[in-house]
Amino acid sequence: MRSIWNGAISFGLVSIPIKLVNATESRSVSFRQIHTEDGGRIRYRKVCELDGEEVAPAEIGKAYEEADGAMIPITDEDLAALPLPTARTIEIVAFVPAGEIDPLQMDAAYYLSANGVPAAKPYTLLREALKRSDKVAVAKYALRGRERLGMLRVVDDVIAMHGLLWPDEIRAPEGVAPETPVSVREAELDLADALMATLGEVDIGSLHDDYRTAVEEMIAAKAEGGEGVPAAEPGEEPGGQVIDLMAALESSVRAAREARGEDAVVTELKPRGTPKETGGKKSTSRAPAKKAAAARKSTAKTTSEAAGKARTGTPAKAASKTASKATPSKATSRTASKATSKAAPPAASKAASKTASKSTAKKAAPRKRTA
Repeated sequence: MRSIWNGAISFGLVSIPIKLVNATESRSVSFRQIHTEDGGRIRYRKVCELDGEEVAPAEIGKAYEEADGAMIPITDEDLAALPLPTARTIEIVAFVPAGEIDPLQMDAAYYLSANGVPAAKPYTLLREALKRSDKVAVAKYALRGRERLGMLRVVDDVIAMHGLLWPDEIRAPEGVAPETPVSVREAELDLADALMATLGEVDIGSLHDDYRTAVEEMIAAKAEGGEGVPAAEPGEEPGGQVIDLMAALESSVRAAREARGEDAVVTELKPRGTPKETGGKKSTSRAPAKKAAAARKSTAKTTSEAAGKARTGTPAKAASKTASKATPSKATSRTASKATSKAAPPAASKAASKTASKSTAKKAAPRKRTA
């Protein structure tokens, strides 16, 4: 690969001669402007506004335009005389965790290549130090007439440098967020989580530019004398208002699962705070509720039997024994007593009360002595 800049990395007192190579390239299909009437090329010519003559590139210089339109000429000698210590040096100023670099600052990417055999040792030293520290280097360098900020990191066995925007070049996101207050329901968040889990991860290397492929196919078809590819059917205009967000999320989850060959059924999700199942759904265990219902039925049955015996004249003591055998704990006993007061009709309650009072009176009465 052809280098675009030669210089050195300044790592403390260590100097590493390097070459700067573009790490990226544009694959976009470019077009030329033509005269639609006869197909002739349209070219731009640089013309002086004062005399109307076309100017050659060698006669073109630079100038700074002031607010009133006045031009201040700036020569290459003027720029070369400025104190710029990073003119041919990538000066490392700090080492920081990669997470401290805001992705908004990322700009162009370059590979740094060791320039010559003597540079191999210090180059490898810096590369291995970056690997072991798990940090990135923040550096300053000059390229194309201005000082820039960069970040050095390791990619495979190569040191790569990302150009960074200066912090004051990042605009604050004022007025970008929705101004209308919006509340999001837990069920909607659950469906969004399910959609994220269904889409899962992707190998970035497997993604490609479908539009560029279509453009290249259309150009090839036209070059062979054809009419190009058939026009695509017009679809719905994007950006429409979502009427039912839940329905849209459920449809998205269903479509994503079908695309992955999975079960497309989307069941209703429970509120947050319950244990998660596979696929992001939540379930609430109903076993304790079933046990409580069974205990209530058993207690009510026992109480009903006791009340029936009270109607037929069975002493209250016998009914109490029956209830105590059927009741395993104090808590259930309380439940039974509550259920008895609710389940037993007033007549049965009065009968049981009379029977109990008669039995108590018989026991309490003194026995008559016989002569």
